Amino acid sequence: MRVGRRDVPLTHPDKVLFPDDGFTKADLAAYYRDVAPAMLEHVRDRPVSMQRYNAGIARDGFFQKDIGRGAPEWVKRVEVPKRGGTVCHPLASEAATLVWLANQNCITPHVWTARADRLNRPDRIVWDLDPSGADDFALVRRTALELGEVLRGCGVEPFAMVTGSRGVHVVVPVRRRHRYEPVRDAALAVAEELAARHPEELTTAFRKVKRGERLFLDVNRNGYAATAVPAYAVRPRAGAPVATPLRWEELEDEGLRPDAFTIRDVPARLERAGDPWAGIARAAGGLPRLR
Repeated sequence: MRVGRRDVPLTHPDKVLFPDDGFTKADLAAYYRDVAPAMLEHVRDRPVSMQRYNAGIARDGFFQKDIGRGAPEWVKRVEVPKRGGTVCHPLASEAATLVWLANQNCITPHVWTARADRLNRPDRIVWDLDPSGADDFALVRRTALELGEVLRGCGVEPFAMVTGSRGVHVVVPVRRRHRYEPVRDAALAVAEELAARHPEELTTAFRKVKRGERLFLDVNRNGYAATAVPAYAVRPRAGAPVATPLRWEELEDEGLRPDAFTIRDVPARLERAGDPWAGIARAAGGLPRLR
């Protein structure tokens, strides 16, 4: 597949990765090629963990952090220290790399909240609004809207994204001044404030047994080496839904669904209306501070 100035080989391009929909590896690669102009702003230079499905989503997939053997020399990478050695993560720094990842049957590239040049200085805070049931999206929307109000009161600008699965991510860009601990502490303080307002509906409890039917305000994407689903990533679910950034007012639409946008329509949405998160880094400021 021709991608910019590179020719990226596709092995078994007709392999069906989404059996209920007939989407093939070539379809997945073409999607990532087409959305790359928007997606790269949100993944560039961030270590990638690959969620791969070598036999398609009807079979179990697996996560792979290390780039492994055989990657082209032009795929950028970073050595990340770990206990007893290092892990060599790929970096999705150009459109051709997104297509190369698709050729590895990587349906969803998960990325760090920090960039490779300063691994200990995250520039994103993520609140993952994770419902206990599939029918709780109205609560997710209401909570995301209120979380946005709280964050604006904390002096930061929130951005929203349906995850392509069941929930919403609310994201705040921050300057790279802090290590992970104070970033996560700030995220947790905001989540706990919101949960205290609605204790029957919201919780920050990590263990599922303690959550009951409440919506989980998950801040665990904000730890060192933790990853989050990036904007415009495909999810391994029937229909090939896509994690899709929203204009904030779209959260007010009662017909909104977390998996409403798919590889069929996201490229056209981008062409028609552009990326709601374009230039997100320009909104980066300090950590949210409750008043």
